[in-house]
Amino acid sequence: MIASMMMILGLLALTGCTRSAEPPALPPDGVYDHAAAGENSRAEPAPTGGTAGSVTRPLTEAGWFCAQVRTNADGRVLWCRIGHRDQVDTVHPQVAQFLLDHDDRLAWAWFPPAEQPVDQRSGDQVADAAAPALAAIWADAGDRVLEEIDDFDRDLRSRTVQRSDEIPRIAWRDKHADYGYSVIDGLVVTARDDSVRRWPFGAEHYATTMGSVVDDLRAGGYDCAYPPQRDCNRSQSNGYFRVTLRDDQIVSARFGIGSRIESGRQRHPLSEEFPHGLTFLTEAVRGPVTERIEQARRSGTGFAGIVAGTVVIIDARRGAVGGDDFAAYFDIQIGAPLTATLPV
Repeated sequence: MIASMMMILGLLALTGCTRSAEPPALPPDGVYDHAAAGENSRAEPAPTGGTAGSVTRPLTEAGWFCAQVRTNADGRVLWCRIGHRDQVDTVHPQVAQFLLDHDDRLAWAWFPPAEQPVDQRSGDQVADAAAPALAAIWADAGDRVLEEIDDFDRDLRSRTVQRSDEIPRIAWRDKHADYGYSVIDGLVVTARDDSVRRWPFGAEHYATTMGSVVDDLRAGGYDCAYPPQRDCNRSQSNGYFRVTLRDDQIVSARFGIGSRIESGRQRHPLSEEFPHGLTFLTEAVRGPVTERIEQARRSGTGFAGIVAGTVVIIDARRGAVGGDDFAAYFDIQIGAPLTATLPV
């Protein structure tokens, strides 16, 4: 019996694979515990060359939007996103995050599952994103990702890895990185030669502070209890406003707003919900970002791109009323959250 156990443990050690692993810390300990180190939060298109171009190209070719969202003296962050639509036209976002060091080496990556799986298992969506991105820089990594996640999902369905007291997880390693996967966290990749000690955290280019905008939100009919709550709701229009923060600094904001076009005119002006304008945005970007949002609301169409150095995501759900008239609802995201933090 002891000999058999030793043999099993030896095989696990050789393969670098464990069926019950401690989850990787999200974010890793201490990576944001530093003073500003040349922080730059002006978003740029994802580079097309080098490691950055290699890991993002398979995603952009599959319809993802990717951008370099922040940098500092130690590294830079790439953020990719796609929206999966279900049968009732609801969008379920899926993202991928990459941290590169100043020598253009991948230091860390995260492939969370979509907010809600659409038409397939969440493991398939994670593997479909991670495998080609990682294979582009580590040729043997992609097949291993597909194999491990497929085996894990099959075992999970047969309940061979399920326990009542913990979330099932799997971990493995190769010459490039350590990998951890679960259906909750998705796939976390930590490069073996990770050299980024201070992770970028800037957001000052495009966002103001939550404390400075709470009164403006309340003036527009939002129910806000900040601090400590980061979610505000506007029941009369099914509106919401949610932020991710670093201290009081807004890092990303999501909000929902409707649009009603009749005879070519907007019958639900932005000022009904934001009477003082989008004051959570800095003056440098407020005008062009507001205009891009209004363009989407006039046309009933979505958008994913960079406006005035700011990530802008607009998901549109449009319903026809008659002729050129329509009503629509928009889920809008400004900026990208800090890497390895929730929500993604």
